Amino acid sequence: MAINKSKVAFGFIVAGSLTLIFGAISVIVGPTVISSQVVKNTVIDPKNDLTYTMWKDIPVPFFMSVYFFNVLNPAEILKGEKPMVEQRGPYVYRKQCQKENITFHPNGTVSYREYRQYHFEPSMSAGNESDVVTIPNMLVLGASVMMENLPYVLRLMMSATFKTFKEGAFLTKPVGELMWGYDSGLVDFLNQYLPGMIPTSGKFGLFSEFNNSNTGLFTVFTGKDDIRKVHRVDSWNGLTELPYWRTAQSNMINGTAGQMWPPFMTKESTLPFYSPDACRSMELVYQRPGEMYGIPLYRYVAPKTLFANGTDYAPNEGFCPCRQSGLLNVSTCRHNSPVFISHPHFFNADPVLLDYVQGLNPSEEKHGLFIDIHPQTGVPLNVSIRLQLNLYMKKVSGITETGKISDVVMPMIWFEENGYIDGPIVNTFRTNLVVLPTVLEYLQYILIGLGLATIIVATVVYHKVKTNQPGQSNLPDGIKCSSAEERDPLLQDDMN
Repeated sequence: MAINKSKVAFGFIVAGSLTLIFGAISVIVGPTVISSQVVKNTVIDPKNDLTYTMWKDIPVPFFMSVYFFNVLNPAEILKGEKPMVEQRGPYVYRKQCQKENITFHPNGTVSYREYRQYHFEPSMSAGNESDVVTIPNMLVLGASVMMENLPYVLRLMMSATFKTFKEGAFLTKPVGELMWGYDSGLVDFLNQYLPGMIPTSGKFGLFSEFNNSNTGLFTVFTGKDDIRKVHRVDSWNGLTELPYWRTAQSNMINGTAGQMWPPFMTKESTLPFYSPDACRSMELVYQRPGEMYGIPLYRYVAPKTLFANGTDYAPNEGFCPCRQSGLLNVSTCRHNSPVFISHPHFFNADPVLLDYVQGLNPSEEKHGLFIDIHPQTGVPLNVSIRLQLNLYMKKVSGITETGKISDVVMPMIWFEENGYIDGPIVNTFRTNLVVLPTVLEYLQYILIGLGLATIIVATVVYHKVKTNQPGQSNLPDGIKCSSAEERDPLLQDDMN
């Protein structure tokens, strides 16, 4: 029986050793296995149901919230007084994006056009599209600044044209018309006699170019040959660099298309992306870790230098001519219209901009932009991109519609595009890319612990059994007996 116990104990020692070895191998090989699974699932490939669906159709809710800066004192502004505005909104639109004309190429890239549509959501809005607001008239004030260096007689003719079509310095119209377009005799006139001066040939609206449109022909890397390049833009509309800016660095098309990034991000990683709407590449930086639905994330935000001018941040010199820090001059890609992009309420901008306009209250919580990324996969979990559209306006001699307007960068609207991972896709994402790798990681250490415990216990049992086997006494050597006869002399007499 003791011999059987020793064999069983020895068997447990062997089993524990094998468990320990398997656990140790898992610790070494496990991260490689997990990484290979991440790589396999993040390559842009129709076979990857989860990530390909997220890339192709963006199956999570995505919204655009628009806020108007309603002008309270248009008559006083024309007399040179400081503008006063009040924020109106949000007016919320559900955004639908879908990639079409998807074409995979032999060099490890894929081309596509992403189409977008916007649908008004009354239940999520603080008003209706029928709400009437007053904003600067881009057609008048923008054209005036564009013409300020032309001969005086041409400016007089333009002013007469404005009067003919009853166009003033400010517009008072319903939100829906300001957003998606309204009929304008001036637009028809300009398209006929000054073609190319404005970006539309139909109705004129702040977002008339956005709805039912696409963001251009993107060609991005699939990551098949190098996962570090997945989603990185190879070209946009056939261009590998932009024609808008003054330096090669500013004209670079960097990063991804702004929807997904390569996996295995660290706190030193950044989020570069190219935005056709901003006409440039931008880059977000790491701020802090976090968690969403139990999924770990890194939050990335815009650095203060993002819209800094060339004086405050030399690499941005290529985006000039600049004004105060916090403004991006996009006139070169907006038909030379004096349009500037900034953070909402001039957040992170030169404080002097706030002095020019009453009614602005910037804060990081309400007006800072951020993207929350799952660092292991590069998939965004929560996105909030907030930008403001501003118009530079001033008095232009010869154009009486500009009155005595002081030089000012006037906020018109700001908008937030936001979305977050939700619904059944959360469970699938968490199971495949968070829970299973975590279970595998813990299993490695469980195997090592179980193996060590089994070896220790089995070894103790084995030695104890061996020590108590027959023929092995614990008595001192002086009183040991070597045979039955030596133990009992009577047995020896009987035998004789």
